[in-house]
Amino acid sequence: QVQLVESGGGLVQAGGSLRLSCAASGRTFSSYIMGWFRQAPGKEREFVSAISKRGGITHYSDSMKGRFTISRDNAKNTVYLQMDSLKPEDTAVYYCAARDTGWGSFDVEGFAYWGKGTLVTVSS
Repeated sequence: QVQLVESGGGLVQAGGSLRLSCAASGRTFSSYIMGWFRQAPGKEREFVSAISKRGGITHYSDSMKGRFTISRDNAKNTVYLQMDSLKPEDTAVYYCAARDTGWGSFDVEGFAYWGKGTLVTVSS
């Protein structure tokens, strides 16, 4: 199993940037495809981005493409989400997730391991 702890959330003005981090412990970090999801108040959890085990392949939700960048450092057991040009509608709890199965499913059910989340609030 893997344990995930997110950090880096906070309050930012519209147009600003934040970088989220997710530190993993437990099984070998490079065994996992890593993902970021978010959940806004009153809404379902939605996919944000995912990165392959070695970091060579990334995938984004269309609404975040071009503004968010996912990356990972397997030596540090950490995955990052750089968020630029933030909008008030990006306000949500952001969750880090991991899966040790193959690439290709980006729904909530496809990820077995989850962190507790970090809150991002974007003010207008």
